[in-house]
Amino acid sequence: MSNWRVASETGVLTEVLVCPPDHYRWIPTNSIVRRTLSEARQGPALPHLQAQHAELVAALEQGGARVHRLTPAPHLPYMVYTRDSVVVTHRGPVLCQLERPQRRGEYATLIDFHAGHDSAFWRKSDAGTLEGGDIHIIRPGLALIGHSGGRTDEEGAEQLAGWLRGEGWEVRLEAFDEHFLHLDVLFCMAAPGLAVACVEVLDDDFLAWLKRHGIRCLPVSYRDAMQLGCNIIALGRDRVVSAAGSTALNAALRAEGLTVLDPDLSLFTLGGGGPHCLTCPLAREEEHP
Repeated sequence: MSNWRVASETGVLTEVLVCPPDHYRWIPTNSIVRRTLSEARQGPALPHLQAQHAELVAALEQGGARVHRLTPAPHLPYMVYTRDSVVVTHRGPVLCQLERPQRRGEYATLIDFHAGHDSAFWRKSDAGTLEGGDIHIIRPGLALIGHSGGRTDEEGAEQLAGWLRGEGWEVRLEAFDEHFLHLDVLFCMAAPGLAVACVEVLDDDFLAWLKRHGIRCLPVSYRDAMQLGCNIIALGRDRVVSAAGSTALNAALRAEGLTVLDPDLSLFTLGGGGPHCLTCPLAREEEHP
């Protein structure tokens, strides 16, 4: 029986799910990739995609995580963004309900994957829409769920919030503009008490809420955020994976004493997803001082 649990975004990552980019292509389902396609860029070549994805996997393995891989389906090109279909909580996996028609079929592969590892779903989303890129399990007992009315709507966010509140958790729901796809375009945890955030876009009340909970933010500009500059994944023990293109942020993270593993992921960030989007943490171990 797989006892996969995640109680925070910053615990030591021990197991993680990715999907090889064998069928990945840019499709105009979000503002970032529409801009990419409007610039008449040539679609990414498979060998280059595979090379960049291999850099990501190498970084995850260097951080000590066991990497699991989905079998990609030809008709589901955005399966590579494994963050969205399932989120693992302190009580186990939650099956999400994706909004885009081009991605809805991903649920079948995820159900089969978890069944094949004796991993039972704690809950299955069936109200509104809910996607993992909007869900941030900040630390044990504290969670944040974004809703834009697009990828995640308020009904879907409220359902998950209700399940977590029933466990005694504090959960904040944060509304934001659908232009930004998911909340992880604007905000991600880097280490306990430290986040990266597009502070010029995020609501002042939200930033004050973070401060009240002892969370400090490294600022990321709007321009960098729209190039997936906020989209990082914490590995625990003061290590993060952040795309090589996020040079200003990576310097700031290193200045904080963090170790930054920085694979080149430009072909994926042009399609609207970075390290956070490309990974679904299956298990983390909490660090104790």
